[in-house]
Amino acid sequence: MNFTIGIGPNIRKSAYFDATLRDGVRGFSVYNHMYIPSHFGDPEGEYDLLMTGVAMWDVAAQRQVQLAGPDADKLAQYLTPRDLSKTKVGQGRYVTLCDHDGWLINDPVLLKLSEKRFWLSVADSDIHLWATALGREKGWDVEVSEPDVSPLAIQGPKAVEVAAALFGDRVREFRYFGFEETDLDGIPLVLARSGWSKQGGYELYLMDHTRGSELWDKVKQAGAAYGIGPGAPNDTERLESGLISYGADMRWQTHPATPFEMGLGGMVDLEAGHEFVGRAALSELAKNPPSRVRVGVVIDGNPPIPGAPVQMKLNADEIGFVSEVAVSKRLGKTIGIGLIRAELAEEAEGLQVLIDGIAYPAHLHAIPFVK
Repeated sequence: MNFTIGIGPNIRKSAYFDATLRDGVRGFSVYNHMYIPSHFGDPEGEYDLLMTGVAMWDVAAQRQVQLAGPDADKLAQYLTPRDLSKTKVGQGRYVTLCDHDGWLINDPVLLKLSEKRFWLSVADSDIHLWATALGREKGWDVEVSEPDVSPLAIQGPKAVEVAAALFGDRVREFRYFGFEETDLDGIPLVLARSGWSKQGGYELYLMDHTRGSELWDKVKQAGAAYGIGPGAPNDTERLESGLISYGADMRWQTHPATPFEMGLGGMVDLEAGHEFVGRAALSELAKNPPSRVRVGVVIDGNPPIPGAPVQMKLNADEIGFVSEVAVSKRLGKTIGIGLIRAELAEEAEGLQVLIDGIAYPAHLHAIPFVK
């Protein structure tokens, strides 16, 4: 079944939009009110490129929420249960953001650019509105804005060679989530060792949207010797690797979850003593094991890929849901990730996943599926 997506003024184009059209993009999704490429016509080949070579992704829809000003550090810490007191300039941190009831509302990477300037590299939700409201209510001297920043990712085992060709061998020594402000032939950017895959790579946070096509072409040229090609964040690889996707695996509006349910309880630093949104609720939740836990499943019978959360049942009882399903090329099986009742997470015979009204047998599997 073929679908189209309308290109109109209510959804923003990325800095790399023209370059992706020129390089043959064949599908878009919408993320953070922006178009983001979903594939370039050969999803299987793009997966292979990520696993064995190097791919370049337009991830400009991974928007930045900037906190700047005398109280920027106060607001950054108030937003997350994770203790930021030891975070250094040039260091990124994967953090959880929760509402006052302890539900996850985002899981961004926080980048500390200076003692009084931070970026939150957010998943698909309007965190700039949330942060602005909280800062105003506290009366803090901090400006919340969306800076002119457009990330471009290079991912895969050969990504380090491309980054070294562009920026020099020093990039080989970057620690994961480490970054620096730099430029590429006068193009201003932040270079970070990060990205939404377990195959390794870098993200180039372009700081001038007018130079998007120029940066795209420079990366493409430097990567030609390593067989670089365009692609998009890969759902199959992220499921195999056990990466969390806010919006797919949980979303406040449709299928909320707590950090403890998602296996992110280690990022709730209740002993650090800092004030943060949801502290009272998370303190109560921490007193008992979570009632649901995140699990992997293998689904028998070659089911269609549903593209939305589906029910998981044990006999006739609904026990949870599977948030996303994909066919794993490495395993040769249909796999999924979901949330189920905690008492069933270790062993549960007779599981079924309901897709298009058909019950498919399923079996629990450890996460990640592939190490």
